[in-house]
Amino acid sequence: MSKATTTDTSAAGQDDEREPTIAEQIDAMTDPSFMTSLARGLAVVQAFSDSRKPQTIANISQKTGIPRAAVRRCLHTLRELGYVDAELNNFSLRPKVLTLGYSYLSSTPLTVSAQPYLNDISRTLNESSSMAVLEDGEVLYVARAATSRVMSVALNTGSRLPAYCTSLGRVMLAHLPANELEQYLARTKLRAMTENTVVNQKRLREILADVRRDGYAINDEELELGLRSIAVPVRGASGQVLAALNVGAQAARVSVKQLEKEFLPVLLRGAQELAILLP
Repeated sequence: MSKATTTDTSAAGQDDEREPTIAEQIDAMTDPSFMTSLARGLAVVQAFSDSRKPQTIANISQKTGIPRAAVRRCLHTLRELGYVDAELNNFSLRPKVLTLGYSYLSSTPLTVSAQPYLNDISRTLNESSSMAVLEDGEVLYVARAATSRVMSVALNTGSRLPAYCTSLGRVMLAHLPANELEQYLARTKLRAMTENTVVNQKRLREILADVRRDGYAINDEELELGLRSIAVPVRGASGQVLAALNVGAQAARVSVKQLEKEFLPVLLRGAQELAILLP
């Protein structure tokens, strides 16, 4: 095989492993009722996530794969509607965008009911607690009671993290139907967030089986060095896992044994009390 052919084959293999961009995912939709322009607009809004500085058209185009001309039209529309502000070529979200998420948070029994229980858990343990759901293969935080900052990344309602290397995510992955878990593992690339992150799929399957059996998940510095957390499932009246509750703490202060002995009973009690209020 020639050097050129080898290079081409290697490049093709790398291209096959590349995850499709948001734009490619949108363009792949064949449903005639699907509104591509609306999907692009929502993708532009999501491109501001976890960014503490204004975004340019070029930044957003690079993040999403959406052509710059389309990004420009989306931003113009969002600005006219009051969701985006602009200074020269720098764009930032305006407070009005919060109304999009508030409709969900204020109308869903899960999020409405959870906050008092999270507050109680945090007061009892003097640690930050959170509730999250599984959304598009990621952990989506829907409620949080923070007593201190234990991560380098600030977590708030609406924050997203990978599911495979978080205690919240593993609780929910462990209770997925077998076919849904297979689909998740097939499309998810396990990347090492720290030197402790489990990136071997066979080992991850074993961990998820243990989580399903034991009823809780522990994350020992796999997401971020210095951070340990423990999570339990939140079930509805039917027994289906709807979300997960967790508590995170600094590894230097809290051992894995403490998580199991002191934190787990408090979390389980909160999850059980919350479950009574859910449909």
